[in-house]
Amino acid sequence: MDVDLTPKVSKSVYGGDGGSYFSWSPSDLPMLKEGNIGASKIALQKNGLAMPSYSDSAKVAYVLQGKGTAGIYLYEAEKEKVVSIKEGDAMALPFGVTTWWFNQDDNELVILFMGNTCTGHKAGEFTEFALTGANGLFTGFTTEFVARAWDLEEDKVKELVESQKGTGIIKLKDGFKMPEPKEEDRKGMVMNCLEAPLDVDIKNGGRVVLLNTKSLPLVKDVGLGADLVRIDAGSMCSPGFSCDSAYQVTYIVRGSGRAQIVGIDGKRKMEIRVKAGNLFIVPRFFAVSKIADGEGMEWFSIITTPNPIFCHLAGRTSVWKALSSEVLQASFNVSPEAEQHFRSKRLNAEIFFPAP
Repeated sequence: MDVDLTPKVSKSVYGGDGGSYFSWSPSDLPMLKEGNIGASKIALQKNGLAMPSYSDSAKVAYVLQGKGTAGIYLYEAEKEKVVSIKEGDAMALPFGVTTWWFNQDDNELVILFMGNTCTGHKAGEFTEFALTGANGLFTGFTTEFVARAWDLEEDKVKELVESQKGTGIIKLKDGFKMPEPKEEDRKGMVMNCLEAPLDVDIKNGGRVVLLNTKSLPLVKDVGLGADLVRIDAGSMCSPGFSCDSAYQVTYIVRGSGRAQIVGIDGKRKMEIRVKAGNLFIVPRFFAVSKIADGEGMEWFSIITTPNPIFCHLAGRTSVWKALSSEVLQASFNVSPEAEQHFRSKRLNAEIFFPAP
């Protein structure tokens, strides 16, 4: 596989006073098309509204910064769910679900979306269908069809369809009243990864929170798992690979460090510094490892299966500790003493290794 794995930052697609829409393109990051994966962000300013739309792809949304309100309409529901959102919130969004996003706060609200484009129109890219605005679906129907569908007079149809000249993201006037979020609507819809119980917690090493069918059942309908990983200054994330044929899509939330990816025939496919804003994709069965710089590193990843399984290549739970001494001696072509010295290391450590 000769596909370029170099991490990339997103590029602005459109925007205005209310905010901007950013995405990663397969032309810049070929692994998006290879893995049928899409990635995008929206950044909303105060009073910015990302108008109602639906997507051709299942996604996981993660709030990178700020706080605001989201509206989510699941198929055949009687009413939308209106939820408050804040930094660390993760949501599973099946394809075809209608959503809107609003920022009532002075600080910028930034939301990351990563998902599977296998049901989409374009491999490696999300296609969004706006319900309103200058590019809304109903601008394409004739007035006659819309009037029949909505049981309205034609002049009322024109008012509804043609009044909104903006597209995608708009800015509302100060004081405009939006729906109030309901705490009960968050149940089963939103999980805060910064407040959830830790699935892995290694002192001076790192912490992991998993997003799977157990922690957020809606993940099953999306077909994607996710995790938030935070490693401390100088810590290492054990080399390992996804052993269930899944791609790993990683976005660096904050901090910086080094990453290496090794693939077929033991060839190093990537060795590079990564920093906040970078996104990269690990091909199926390729091994990856990361080491944080002095400020530590945090990343949010999706895995293209709802309950991913990882095989680690170092640490107490690694494959090396499971294999017999004789197999290791023969495979490494080393003496029993060398094998015993190797086996005596990392007896208690697993997944994350603190700085020396």
